[in-house]
Amino acid sequence: MSYAKGLTDLGNGLWAWLQPDGGWGYSNAGLITNSGESVLVDTLFDEHLTDEMLRAMEASCGIRRDLVETVINTHANGDHTHGNALLTGAEIVASEASAREMEAFPPSLMAQLKAAGQANLMGEAGRYFAEIFAPFDFAGVHHSAPTRTFSGTASLDVGDTRVQLLEVGPAHTAGDILVHVPDSNTIFTGDILFIEGTPVVWAGPISNWIAACDLIEAMDPTHIVPGHGPLTGLYGVREVADYLRFVESEAHARFTIGMGPEEAAMDIGLGRYASWRDAERIAVNVDTAWREWSNTPEPTPATELFGRMAKLYYDRR
Repeated sequence: MSYAKGLTDLGNGLWAWLQPDGGWGYSNAGLITNSGESVLVDTLFDEHLTDEMLRAMEASCGIRRDLVETVINTHANGDHTHGNALLTGAEIVASEASAREMEAFPPSLMAQLKAAGQANLMGEAGRYFAEIFAPFDFAGVHHSAPTRTFSGTASLDVGDTRVQLLEVGPAHTAGDILVHVPDSNTIFTGDILFIEGTPVVWAGPISNWIAACDLIEAMDPTHIVPGHGPLTGLYGVREVADYLRFVESEAHARFTIGMGPEEAAMDIGLGRYASWRDAERIAVNVDTAWREWSNTPEPTPATELFGRMAKLYYDRR
């Protein structure tokens, strides 16, 4: 399947915006149009990237950014929200959990962490953070929070097209949602799907994420737009679920013999998943599983998690 940067026409007024290589920060977005109305599914990691996407949509789809009625954020991560401010007239819709998470981790914090890493103030974790996020300009981002939130399910109409919002988090993040367009049998999954890349379980539990994959499979969509990576079919959904089951099984075997999460992440042999992009995310995934099994509600500091990923990344590179 072709995987080129830019717009892919899905038919029936639906478009996908793809960003190879799908690694850290290079997310996908979507556009839903009908009867002169339009909804954007996610923005991008900084305002430059989002502006580039909007210009392409204006040129190819005839959609003026100032006439986009609604932006749907599938979850809180900045690579799906940091361009919100460029849609000045739009209602911004997200789950309640995502809105809270956006406030807790604003773009200004990303800019601070990147600057600290570039200045060698955070050790190996900072070096890694600065390296993977080098292409992005967080300092230029103006935070624009959701103006409408919901829990569970919601819907909206784009002309005659009904769009369903299905909350499946906490999974990847605290408030992940799927964006389903039944008439076109299309799903924009946000980061419930990483295709040809390693999923990262920031929130968990892993079982919720697997259940979200099972839900997508049961809906049997014709078009599946993942949060990262190329367009996919049900095989891609199953691959993500299989990876998560693998992590859960391998991690639990080590949890039961008393290993700590950092030791376990180093010990797990990734097998066929070792070649997936950003394989070092296993460190976060194992830590999230440990917090669930040990009933630890407080998240591990992000700087510590990036330090563990950095160790795996530089050791294996």
